[in-house]
Formats: sequence, C-alpha cells, structure tokens
Amino acid sequence: MKKWTLLIVLIFSIQSLASARTLETPPIPKERVAIVVLEKHHSPVEIQSLLKPYKDLKLRHVFHQAIYGFSVEGDPEIIAKLAENHKQIISVSPVAQYKVQTEESVKIIGGEEVRGLFDEKNQRLTGKGVTVAVIDTGVDYTHPDLRRNYAGGRDLVDNDSDPMETLTKGRSTVHGTHVAGIIAANGRVKGVAPEAKILAYRALGPGGGGTTEQVIAAIEQAIRDKVDVMNLSLGNDVNGPDLPISLALNRAVEKGIVAIAANGNSGPNIWTVGSPGTATKAISVGASTPTMEIPHILIEGTRGRLPVQPMEGSAKWNIDRSLQVVYGGLGTKNELKGAAGKIVLIKRGKITFSEKAQNALEAGAKAVIIYNNLSGSFIGNIDVPMGIPVGSISKKDGEMLKKKLNTTARIVVSEEKDQLADFSSRGPVTGTWEVKPDIVAPGVAINSTIPGGYLSLQGTSMAAPHVAGAAALIKQAHPEWTPEQIKAALMNTAEPLINKETSSPYRTFEQGAGRIQVAEAVKAKSLITPSSIRFGKFEDQGDIHKTFIKIENVSDEKQHYRFEIPKLVQGLEWRFPISFSLDPGESREVKVELAVEPHLLKGKIHDGYLYVHAGSEKIQIPYMYVLEEPNYPRVMGFDFKEGDQPGTYRYEVYLPGGAEEFGIALFNPDDYRFVGFLDSNQNVKKGLISREVPAENVPASGVYLAKVFAKKAGKEDFIESMVVIGDAGMVGRIDQNKTEIVENPRS
Repeated sequence: MKKWTLLIVLIFSIQSLASARTLETPPIPKERVAIVVLEKHHSPVEIQSLLKPYKDLKLRHVFHQAIYGFSVEGDPEIIAKLAENHKQIISVSPVAQYKVQTEESVKIIGGEEVRGLFDEKNQRLTGKGVTVAVIDTGVDYTHPDLRRNYAGGRDLVDNDSDPMETLTKGRSTVHGTHVAGIIAANGRVKGVAPEAKILAYRALGPGGGGTTEQVIAAIEQAIRDKVDVMNLSLGNDVNGPDLPISLALNRAVEKGIVAIAANGNSGPNIWTVGSPGTATKAISVGASTPTMEIPHILIEGTRGRLPVQPMEGSAKWNIDRSLQVVYGGLGTKNELKGAAGKIVLIKRGKITFSEKAQNALEAGAKAVIIYNNLSGSFIGNIDVPMGIPVGSISKKDGEMLKKKLNTTARIVVSEEKDQLADFSSRGPVTGTWEVKPDIVAPGVAINSTIPGGYLSLQGTSMAAPHVAGAAALIKQAHPEWTPEQIKAALMNTAEPLINKETSSPYRTFEQGAGRIQVAEAVKAKSLITPSSIRFGKFEDQGDIHKTFIKIENVSDEKQHYRFEIPKLVQGLEWRFPISFSLDPGESREVKVELAVEPHLLKGKIHDGYLYVHAGSEKIQIPYMYVLEEPNYPRVMGFDFKEGDQPGTYRYEVYLPGGAEEFGIALFNPDDYRFVGFLDSNQNVKKGLISREVPAENVPASGVYLAKVFAKKAGKEDFIESMVVIGDAGMVGRIDQNKTEIVENPRS
C-alpha cells in the first residue's frame, strides 16, 4: 500500500539542474573548474608551489583520500597548460554534472531469510554495527522510518553539517531519502539492513544536480568518516573508466570501503553504462524486475504484442474488454476531445506525464500510453494518484501503434519476475573491456521513504541500495572480509537471469553475474576473486592472454575444486589448472589462459561464464574479451556552452578510444545546408576533451544542428545536437542515436 501525501506533488525533476552553490565560493561556471589528478600524494604547500607560476589560478579543494589531487578554478586555457608542463599530473578533467539515476524486492533477494541468520556474536543479521554512506540529494532524517538509523553526515552543496533534502518548492528532492529507505528503513517500511547506520552526504543540490567536485568531496568525507559501505545512485553519460569519480571509487575500495554504483538508465543498448558505474573495483548494479504484472497491447488483426511499462502512481491495467486506440498529440486538453471511452496514445514532451494523464482522465479516456520522443524506451512516475492506468512505450513501438489508430486493441496482463529492466544500462566498459554491471537487483516499482511519506520509484538508483544493504548484512556476518571478498560473495552466488524472449541467459555485460541472493552470499563457503574476468583485446593470430584468480576456502571444512571445461569452440583454446583441494582458511592463486585465433571467430565481443565446482556448489565467473577494435561508440558526452569572453564558446566531448578523425560540423536545421566547422582535428588522444572555440569559428547568432563525429578503425559515429549560438548560449541538446542517461521521472 502506498501512502500518498501532498509532498508527493513536489517530486523533483531530475533533468533540470540548479546552479548549485559550490563548496566555498558563490556560483561560477563549471567549465572554469577542473579536477587535477596527481600520481602521488602532494601536501597543500607542494600544490601551492606547483601552481605558483599560474597566478590566475585559484586552488579550491585538496583531495587526499578519494584521489591524490585538487580542484582548481581559472582560465580554461591556463588550466590546460598544467598537464602539459608537469609530469606528475595524470589528468586534468573539467568538472562534469552528475545526476540522480531514479517489500517484494527484499523478499526476492533473500533479505527476510537473512534476518533469520546470526553473526558470530549470535545477533540477527540486520546490519547492526555497519555504517552506510548515502552520497545523494540528502536524507530526510526526521522521517519516522529513518530517524533511528541516521548517524549524521555532511552537506557538500551548502558546505555545512545539515544534509537535509532540498525542500524548496519547485526544486525539492526525494531521491536520497528513497535510497536510504531501501537500505535501512526501520518502521512501516523495512529496508534490506534495517539496523544499519546511515551517514548522509548531500552532493546533489536542488533539482538533483551536482558536480564532480561535490561528489568527490563527499567520497573524501566518507573515507575520513571510515564508513563501511557507500552508495552512489548517480551518474553521467560517459562510458569511460578514467573519469575522476570512477578513480575515486577505486581508491575508496582500496581503503576498505565497499563502493556501490548505479549502472545507469540508458538501456537497452550496449555501451550505455556511465561513470561512476565504470569503476573497476566498485560494484556496479543494473536493474531487474521483482514479481510484477506487465500489460501488453494486442492490436486486433495482428499477431504481435507491445509491452507497456506501467508508470508508478497510476491505476492497475485491469481493462477487461477491447477498446479503440486514438491519438492524443502531446496530451493537451484541446488534443484529447475525442478520447472518451478509449485508449489514448500520447507523445512525450511539452507537459509532464501527470498533466497528460490528468487531461486524459478529464476527457474520459480509459487508459493512457505515452511513447518516447527519442529513440529507445523510458521510465516514468505519476506525481499524484491517477484513476486510470498510464504506461510508457518506446518511440519505435509508438510510431508503429500510431499507424494502427482507430483500430481496436485489448490489454493482456502477464506476471513477470527476474527480467532485466529495459531501461537498465548495459556494458561493456570502453578501454578496459570489462564486464559491467557486476550484478543486478530489483529496480522496478520499489516502494520506499520520501520526505513526508512513501513513494514507489524505479531505476538503477533503486537497484543499487539493495546491494548496499546486502553488503551491510554480509559485513555484519563477516566483519573481517575485505570489499573484494564481499563483492565476490555477491557475484559468486548470484543467479543468472533468463531472457524470456530468447529463453537463454542475458549477456554478461547486460546482467553481470546475475541477480543477487543475499542469504547464499552470507553463507558462501568459497570466494573467487576477481569475480569477473577481462581478457582484454585480441588482435593477432595465436594471441594468448592469461589471468590469475584467487580461490579461498572460507568454510570450516576441506573443499575440492575443479574447473568445468567450456563447450568446444573453433578458434578458442582454454587452459585450466588441474583439480585441487583446500583446507579451511586456505587459499590458492591459479592461472587461467585463453588462446584465440581471431580470424576463426565472428563478431567483436565474446563473453560467457566459466564454472568452478567447489564441493557441492557451482560458482559462475563472467568473462569477456574483444577482437581488434570493437563496435563501441566513438564519441559521447558532448556539451557546448558559452566561453569566458563574449562571443566565445567551449565544448566538451569524450572519445573512448581517441580518433583518427574528429570534428564538429554545423548545419542549417531546416535544409541541412552545411554552415562550417566549429573544430576539426586528426589523431586525437582518447579521453575527455575540453576546448575553447575561437571567435572566427563561431557563426552568426541562431539555431544550428551540430554533428559531432569521430572515426577510428574504419568506424565513424556521430552525435547530433541542436545548439543555439547567441546571448542565450546553448539551450538544448537532442542526441539522435541514444536515450538519455537519466530519464526525467515526470515528463
């Protein structure tokens, strides 16, 4: 049962970013701030000495824990010279924006079963004695289900000790409180670890937006506070392992903290995982479905059926008769005059989901289906209880349904469980070619706490805290286990999910090891690390790549281990160690080799599971390798803003593998007439690029279609974005080839 209150109508809008206050200074343009990552520790005095020749640069923040480095403010061109002149600097990255990724689920992962188990002190496993950091929009620590768990925190947006959610009307947030409730609510709602302590770090401000600097500062503070687990249900759309926040999470793990990151909401396409879900040592989490009823549209006279993603807050899809489907445009009142007694198809955009649904309800519609205005699917929520069912479908399905208007359709509802959520971002990670996500957990229709009440939300943001709570339970049961061992316990015992459409397991870079099973993880008798294997890139015939894995017997009995020989595939040769036994507490490092003949294999990405028989248990280890230069996006994360001087502009873009050819071409959006290049270059290095556009390259004020392209190894990709040049700066960006990393839950 949901408890709806007036505060729910103040639900935040994820995509509208505020000009959040910085740590110590008034608001400044983010492109003037950069994170400098150093090879080794430098004292503040050494950093000041390093910056002394650059008199116009201002030192903002020194990082000692999450990364070795500092943030600096000043002219971007001068900042860029830092990396050129100092070998001890690993990277200089412009500050990026990070956004929130928005009791059946606890049962599915085994949470209730775990509460019947006991730790070494003979206490029930509830997370007692374990501290979890929630790095998010803040937490409503006055909520009756959370106030007993709240143990303090820090506001890195306003730079004070009060990490309360933003409550300002129109800019309010609920996300961090919802995440904290999934982890440790202890009242009307029970979290996964209801007696764990929550430390709240408000790194995302009004509207749910924050910067790299704020998030790293939160990670830094959590490390100082010696938390056991940290949860980051936030992300951007850059699939790169080398961004500062990903590096900071790796450092946190090295310091003994279990780091959990949401994988992102840009599925179902591959290569859509974003930072910090790309962090190698963190546990990256995708979203699966709990047991739920999924409606499908059946158009009379056709065999196909279209799945509908129900929007949280709307009525159930229990329509028991065929109805006519009509088109309702964007869902304004004038466009819905003929909707009475019918299913109305509405296009996403212009007004919120709730407004569209309310207008349809007032017009007498029986159900609302909202289709995407970008490629791919999306998720959404209704702000207030709605008396008719509302759901979402992809742009492709919506345009197909639009062609079948005025025909009749019926709704068929089927029960589904343990399916990968369509919106859940997929891997692999560019550059490192590793499996991400690591695991999945329920992230659809998750009921939890918000300021003033409760609300059901969905997203990988909701999946990640299930894993954070699970990690707290494991930490209580095994306080001596390292983050690597806890990650191994979760992955080694996960259940691979079967795609009902194909009747075969999802790919490893879609689900990692599978859906977590907490009770099995707590009771694990053997641990294998690393818990997924990346063999990297094979380019030459007869390439042999080897990896070492550690097998530990953490039980009280002797265990026997043997590798299962994979099915014979032409072009592959596996080499495994012979069978062996380990006494209690004993471990052994073993070598696994893979020889590949690339010319005998089809496709660029190859993955699967290796199986190790450990006594009566069977442990699966996801693995992946790529051939030559795989088919990853050559360009991503484009942004374009006004520069420091009037009439100038700056752009940022991420090139995962660099580019042999790169450019930004402008066109007239009406007739696609070529206007000119903002920039073009050859043999560009991989990574995040930030450059100022010379005044002579900027055309007259107006609206342009920018085509950002990059070519490497015979493959060229591009992003198309509408940009405005003039006093208003850039007012919009529309990516044509992918969905957004985080969907607005309201519109």
